[in-house]
Amino acid sequence: MRFRAPRSVSPSPVRLRKPRHSSTFGLQSDSDEYLSSDNGSEMDSDSDSDESVVSSSSDSFCYASESEVPKTKPRPAHDTRNLDERRKVEETVAAIRLRTRHHDPYEDWERQTRLDAFHTARKELNLDQKRLHDAQDRGRTAEMERRAARYAHQMQEIEAHFERLRLKAKQEEDQLMKDLKVRQAKIWEGIEGVIKIEEEKLRTKLAEEERQREEEERRREQKRKEEEEARKAKEEKDAAEKKAREEEARKAEEERQKQREKEDEAARLKRTQELEEVQQREIRRIVGISTPEADWKLYHDHLEATKRDSVKTVKADQGARSLWSKGRREITPKLGQLTSDAGEINRISLDIYYILNPRGSPLHPAIYKALLYSLSKAIILQAETEVTAEKSSAKPLATVAFNLLETVKDFGEVFFSKLVQRAGGWPVPYLVLSDDYSGPDQTRLKAAERAQKLALGFREDGDSEMETLDVYINRISGIMRIYFNILKFTPNQQPLHAAFQLPRFWTWLTRLLRNKQMLELPITPNLIYTAIDVMDIDGRKIWGRQYNKLLEIIYEGVTIGYEPGKLIGGASPEAVSARSRVKMAVERVLSG
Repeated sequence: MRFRAPRSVSPSPVRLRKPRHSSTFGLQSDSDEYLSSDNGSEMDSDSDSDESVVSSSSDSFCYASESEVPKTKPRPAHDTRNLDERRKVEETVAAIRLRTRHHDPYEDWERQTRLDAFHTARKELNLDQKRLHDAQDRGRTAEMERRAARYAHQMQEIEAHFERLRLKAKQEEDQLMKDLKVRQAKIWEGIEGVIKIEEEKLRTKLAEEERQREEEERRREQKRKEEEEARKAKEEKDAAEKKAREEEARKAEEERQKQREKEDEAARLKRTQELEEVQQREIRRIVGISTPEADWKLYHDHLEATKRDSVKTVKADQGARSLWSKGRREITPKLGQLTSDAGEINRISLDIYYILNPRGSPLHPAIYKALLYSLSKAIILQAETEVTAEKSSAKPLATVAFNLLETVKDFGEVFFSKLVQRAGGWPVPYLVLSDDYSGPDQTRLKAAERAQKLALGFREDGDSEMETLDVYINRISGIMRIYFNILKFTPNQQPLHAAFQLPRFWTWLTRLLRNKQMLELPITPNLIYTAIDVMDIDGRKIWGRQYNKLLEIIYEGVTIGYEPGKLIGGASPEAVSARSRVKMAVERVLSG
């Protein structure tokens, strides 16, 4: 069996045959493969005799002639099967040798052709990829330019829109300022008109009184002349008696004249004061400023109405009373769990809010108002116990109260009404007066003293024993510390009730300093210290020099007094120690 490669019909280098130049020891050389491929049919028909002839021809080069070549011994007969196997082996070896050693130019050409084709294809691929990448880059660049142009156009539109909004806001602000000026002008015109009317009334009244007084003076002068004539007629009878009567009449007339002048001056001062009061009331009515007495009466009446219309109504109904009791039992422990942790404060505030505003069905208005009353009382009782012992606990409790004031409807009015009732008018501030009895009846005198103390905020224990002054001062100071801390907070959602807004701090101090009776009470310097200690230097940041002047007035009141020998708080030991704290607090704020 022979192995050979088929000829290629493609144009390729010419395959040349080469003669065999050396012995191959019975195997074909590389060049014989071409001969065998051309004459394959002839070689397949060769016999063993051909091999012997070739063998003898190849060996005859050692002798002069063929006759000298020794005759070879005849080979023994071989088995045909062994010769076929040997031939197959030889042919296989020859084919392998030809395959491994033969150098075919066609194959080189074909390999080089494939390599060139690969290089050409790769070069074209690189060019295609480069053109593709360039096209992609140009597309991206164009897209980026379009986006940049669109972005610039949008920015121009946004800026134009913002400019329109700014112009609109400026126009609205200008219009509001114009309306405000018009409104203020109308208000002042009204005030000045009222003042002019009252002044005109006063001038008319004074002119009428002057006319009446002149008429009366003329009548008196006429009468005096008549009396003088009568006295002159009687003068001849009793000169001495007449002289005495004239002297007596003169003195009496002078006394009456002085009395009339005093009465006229008192009447004039009273009329002037009444006119000023009328003007002040009118100005307060227009501006919206109330008096301490009006504030106290307003919140006192509101608390009484809450007790009458809500608390009593809930107590009378068994179902409403059970809901109210459940709400109170849930509120009180939460206030007792209060700490200084902000997360805990917010959690407790939210829990109390949902107790007052349960998800699903809202509470009945009477139950809701009764729970607001109970919540206010619970906060104040917590302040009386916790803040009295440690004043740092006022901030968390005030924060909870502020959160509820900002979110719970109608809580501000109920809470301040309870503050006024529990603290005896000090949150206003207003001195609540009771039956002012100073007679000999000791029972009535003690009852009047007890009523006055209760009106000022003193508490009684279970045995009807009145608390001491020291306990009273500490308790009221704790309540007011909570109130002053609430005033410092800035609302985030909506303005608080008017009683819990920051201007009330200034109003509280100025009202207190104008009330001479309250300045004489021992608790006053303690409450002034509490207010200054809570506000600290924030007051200077808010009110500036005016706050410094107010502190200087307070400092004067606790050091030398507004009147000789009358310091704020009086001479009690509690007031003396409190004045020292006020002085240190004022010095600290003014030097800070």
